[in-house]
Amino acid sequence: MTTGVAAPGRLEVVRKFINTKDVESGSDELADPEGLAAWLVEAGLVEAGHGVSLNELRLVVEVRESLRDLAAANHGLPLAPASLDTLNEAAGVAGLNLRFSPDGAGIEPSVPGALGGMGRLLSIVAEAMNDGTWPRLKVCLNQECQWAFYDHARNRSAKWCDMSVCGNRMKARAYRARRGGVR
Repeated sequence: MTTGVAAPGRLEVVRKFINTKDVESGSDELADPEGLAAWLVEAGLVEAGHGVSLNELRLVVEVRESLRDLAAANHGLPLAPASLDTLNEAAGVAGLNLRFSPDGAGIEPSVPGALGGMGRLLSIVAEAMNDGTWPRLKVCLNQECQWAFYDHARNRSAKWCDMSVCGNRMKARAYRARRGGVR
């Protein structure tokens, strides 16, 4: 896992959200309602003072893993239909609506708190899909890592969060497999 190069604009918040779970170390910033509440405030998605229920935590964590799956699909990997179902359910629960202002239009949640913060994350994803930046948000193909990163490669071909760590590990595994070696 690496900290990686930032994604452009607000998409960086989504990259950081996916990385609240470090698959390699097993740590999870969203392990409890207090952790989720703190993360949402720190990310600027909600104002302080909103509590988080266990059901809200459960849904937000499901959304995070569905977004990880959606980012993995940017490598051409199969996308589980359940991930899309989760994201669509979450958009409904957040009450996402199109809002117009003198500055333009955007998608905004109609509910406060953790569900509103989740809705803001989903609106960032929709914005990134529409502006063409989403396909570059990927997860490391090292199954032991799965760190979200933004692919800055000119030809959009990055596979690993860090070539010097995960890239070398994966290339070494492939070499050993071709040579008949043990992992």
